[in-house]
This record gives sequence, structure tokens and C-alpha cells, in this order.
Amino acid sequence: MKVSLREVQDGDLILFFAHSNDPHGIRMAAFTTDDPSDRARFDAHWARIRHDSSVVVRTVAEESNKVVGHVAVFGPPGEREVTYWIAREHWGRGVATAALRQLLEAVPERPLRARAAADNGGSIRVLEKCGFVVTGHERGFANARGEEIDEVVLALDH
Repeated sequence: MKVSLREVQDGDLILFFAHSNDPHGIRMAAFTTDDPSDRARFDAHWARIRHDSSVVVRTVAEESNKVVGHVAVFGPPGEREVTYWIAREHWGRGVATAALRQLLEAVPERPLRARAAADNGGSIRVLEKCGFVVTGHERGFANARGEEIDEVVLALDH
């Protein structure tokens, strides 16, 4: 699957909002806002992200230039994390792996961290294919599930 990364455009946000409201995607991501359907909160969150010079966020587009998600690096130096959201209809096609690899080439700083719900095997595989290794396990409250769940912590140190 051929994907590309580009700067986030205003028109991408409506698609990001739709992606982030897919019930299956919400469950897999687990660690979401308490109300993903709150458009005002979503817009305020994205306004902060887009105006924070320490955040590197890119739109993920497939070869036809269709927006399929986003990928980002955020957080303070030494504690930077990666995150991504790919629309469910594009799961299992290598999109997340290709997008994350491109982001990692564009953002050479290390170490980088990542987190995933322990039962989100697809996301854990994407991270491992990109060189992340499991460094620990934690428990955290997952808004999407309304309970504490197991979480895998990963790192990319090189």
C-alpha cells in the first residue's frame, strides 16, 4: 500500500472526527476522550495540536490522495510518544506501518515511546514492525471501555 504524509489541512478534520467516532476503532484505541462525539472538544483539541510547535502531526493519505488517518509525535523531550489513527476500512493493509515508518524518518529524535491496549494486537504489531520493543506493562483507565485495562508500553531507542 502506497501512502504519503502531508501537513494537516482544515478539511481533514471532518474526516478525522468521523474516523475517531467509529465504535470499533474507539474500542481498539481504548484510551480516548471521555466523549469522542463532542465536536467542540475535538475542535479545541485539534486547534491546540496544530498550534503547538513541539507536536509533529501529519495527515496520512493513500495513493488516490484519500485521507485515511493521521500520525503524530508529541510530548516533552525525553518523553516523546507516537500516536496514530487509521480509518478501520484501511486496517490490515500496511497503512499504519507505512505511515509510522515515514514519520520516524522525518522525526529522527530518540527515544520515542508508544502505548497500546494490551489486546490491540494490530497496533502492537505495527509498532514492533517499526522497531519499537515492549518495555513494560501498566494498567490505566480506558474511557472507551469504562474500566481499567492492561496497557503495553513500547520504546524506540535507536
